[in-house]
Amino acid sequence: MTLPSAATAGTAPLPGRGVRVLRTVAIASCLPYITLKILWIAGDRTGIPDGSTLLEHRTRMAVVNGASVVLDATVVVLALLLTQPWGRRVPAWLLTLPMWVATGLLAPIMTGYPLQLAASMLDGSRPAPSNSEPFLDPWVFGVVYSGFILQGLTLGTLFVLYARRRWGHLWRGRVGDVPTTTSVRATAAAGSLPALLPAAMHLLWATGATTGLSADRVDSRSTDFYLVEGVNALFAVVAVVGTLLLAFGFRAGAGLSTRAPLAAAWVGSGTLGCWGGFLLLVTALPSDPDQRAAALMVLTYAVSMLAGFLLFSSVVLVLRRRAV
Repeated sequence: MTLPSAATAGTAPLPGRGVRVLRTVAIASCLPYITLKILWIAGDRTGIPDGSTLLEHRTRMAVVNGASVVLDATVVVLALLLTQPWGRRVPAWLLTLPMWVATGLLAPIMTGYPLQLAASMLDGSRPAPSNSEPFLDPWVFGVVYSGFILQGLTLGTLFVLYARRRWGHLWRGRVGDVPTTTSVRATAAAGSLPALLPAAMHLLWATGATTGLSADRVDSRSTDFYLVEGVNALFAVVAVVGTLLLAFGFRAGAGLSTRAPLAAAWVGSGTLGCWGGFLLLVTALPSDPDQRAAALMVLTYAVSMLAGFLLFSSVVLVLRRRAV
């Protein structure tokens, strides 16, 4: 990507009051989650009921919780980077890659949790993971997921404001204004084809199919499970459609503003790549035989991660092409 000169970035005005408020909220919204995770790593059981499956695999949970702390702490760093003068001199890849990861991890939660809340109000239950055994106290989900939604809203707004100042010229105009190259189209196709597998599997699981699910997962399905799988399928489709529009243009989409397919490709590819990678990591950790992920589940998550990174690579190539 074409970057502004260091002189221009360094003389940019300091953030206004609204930006400072967004930064404060973004950082503050990370604290409950990070605090809980650190407590759990240290052996504290705040929010964990007796008999919870989280108490059965201490090593596995310590690894997952440690990774979660690092990921959420990155949000704090990003909030500072996006609102400080020195942040405008950071290399593009060092900012866009973690922002893409943050977007991919937060977007499904921001979409799925409100749907779970709505469903819980209709059937009189509380939103919680699909699990027949004790997992976490109900209040934990409200605190943690509300924090995630605040992080997504505030950090996303800060990034849009930052990106508009630094790279706004790259997405002006229409989709077909700048012809793409063969390499861009090939990368987009290479990411779109494997993305069909996770899209299809998430859709099947969302509609009640048990193909590829472990026995434990089949037994613990609930409304929350179906909603989450439906959201995952939706983001997979959004990723493919947005990326193909950017890369190929197509006559039907040539008049579209570049912003819409760019946003779709960015968010969708992030969800595919980052949630696929996270779920692949979770399934690779030791577990009981009846909780072990089926081969098709592992394949779905692995292909999702690969497709997400390929689609994201295509987005980067498109933006580089428009910077020429």
